[in-house]
Amino acid sequence: MNTIIEKLLNDQVKFEAQASMQYLAMASWADANGFNGVADFFYNQSEEERVHMLKLVKFINERSGNVAIPALEKPKESYSGIIELFEKFLQSEIFVTEQINHVIFESLQNKEYSIHNFMQWYVSEQLEEEALARTLLDKLNIIGNDKSGHYLFDRDVNAIAAANSKE
Repeated sequence: MNTIIEKLLNDQVKFEAQASMQYLAMASWADANGFNGVADFFYNQSEEERVHMLKLVKFINERSGNVAIPALEKPKESYSGIIELFEKFLQSEIFVTEQINHVIFESLQNKEYSIHNFMQWYVSEQLEEEALARTLLDKLNIIGNDKSGHYLFDRDVNAIAAANSKE
């Protein structure tokens, strides 16, 4: 495996792992603050990012690359409210998308077409994740600081979490 691509894939392993840990911390905050639906949503997001990380690890190993299991930064643990939580969610998804695009760009530059093909799954996944993050944040911005609106939002996000956990 090309060493440039191998490093980028290992970096992506770290980004996915970091997102998983960040979403776990966000779930914990939501749980502790009475947002059970939001908590379940972020517990599911955390698990999804962990699966993305494992998929990369297995791919690197299958291609005879060297996987570097990363040390992770401590995730942010405290939030001013659920709007900030979902702003962080969107920022994280945008960052991951940018990194995936960089891997794809480099794989094409280095004529690593199998890696390009493999990464297309991540492109599709990120389109969905960013759209979901934007939609949920838009809804929260409409609600503003209305506590009854946050209660209804939490209930609605719980339905999304339940549907995603069945997939």
